[in-house]
Amino acid sequence: MATSVAVSDFGGARVGATTPRADADAPGALWPLWCALASSLTVAFGVHWDIAWHRSIGRDGFWSPPHVAIYAAAVLAAVSALAQVLPATFGRGAARDASVRVLGFRGPLGAFIAAWGGITMLSSAPFDDWWHNAYGLDVKILSPPHVVLGLGIIALHIGALVMLAGAMNRLGPGPRRKMLETQVLVVGAMIIVALLTMFMEKTVRPFMHGGSFYLVVGLCVPVVLAAAQGASGRRWAATTTAVVYSIFLLALLWILPLVPAQPKLGPVLVPTHNLVPPEFPLLLLPAAIALDAWFWRRRARPGIATVAVAALLFTAIFLVCQWPFASFLMSPHARNYFWGAKYFDFWLPPETLYRRYRFLAEPAGAVVRGLAFAFLGTALSIAAGRAVGRWLARLRR
Repeated sequence: MATSVAVSDFGGARVGATTPRADADAPGALWPLWCALASSLTVAFGVHWDIAWHRSIGRDGFWSPPHVAIYAAAVLAAVSALAQVLPATFGRGAARDASVRVLGFRGPLGAFIAAWGGITMLSSAPFDDWWHNAYGLDVKILSPPHVVLGLGIIALHIGALVMLAGAMNRLGPGPRRKMLETQVLVVGAMIIVALLTMFMEKTVRPFMHGGSFYLVVGLCVPVVLAAAQGASGRRWAATTTAVVYSIFLLALLWILPLVPAQPKLGPVLVPTHNLVPPEFPLLLLPAAIALDAWFWRRRARPGIATVAVAALLFTAIFLVCQWPFASFLMSPHARNYFWGAKYFDFWLPPETLYRRYRFLAEPAGAVVRGLAFAFLGTALSIAAGRAVGRWLARLRR
């Protein structure tokens, strides 16, 4: 039987394992992984479509188009999981060898995580429908049904990431492995999209001159960038992940306003004639480039100093880029189709900071303390991400 050796140099450690390649080389063996990738992309799109629907139309139903997209993502995750669990459970050979046992079934670890995420997402749907019928339109992103949905979505993304990383590590060098490496980075970008969406009430324009904004970003983003780099072993992994994140949100920013929409609830405080898109993506790319360059330079010397400098680089570069860019987004020059600072929820009162293009005022001391906490949070985030990346680089099941 043909064998291959999977090797990772990230962090100065070489990890090798000789494993059968029959499962990866078999015809059709990769299509469940494409399903996993599709589920990650579909749920990211469906969630933002649903948010745009609420911001533009207000009223929705159980079978509204955005909800159907979210349900479709859960179904894709289930199909991907079943396509790997059933052969491993009832078959023999390489598929069974590259599996773990859960509740009497066998399959890749990522398949079980993704399946749990899909089930959780579907179970949140009737809960959310009941919640809207009982309490009306959500005034907060993290309502109880949305918390359940968010947990399921994060599990779906993580399951796809683990599934792809395990399959990637069972392959030797070649075009298929490079393809799976790219898929890992794409899913990493969708995880960043999901995390920042969950906390979007703290990451929109009025908060961009406050310490809490940089703390939230520092906790959510570097952990994924570091994990993606460790899992793929690519020199510019964090950069690629940040590029995919930016392209995804830019596509939503420029495409969703082309869809006609009008409010179906009152009061209508802002005349709305199209879907309201997400804001312009955060300027994560320069900080991601710095992380890649620094980690590659220090790949043979992992340690506290490497993490501390990486946290300082990410925090400082993101601050230098995002702070003045936030001021620009508040200016009249950004109130156009390209930059997207002209869109508002139909129910948003005129006295809000968002509609007045004003930042939340914080004392200078509070901002400095917030940035100090942001540095510490970023350091913890990077350390956790590097640990996760090393684990993903060793994963075979």
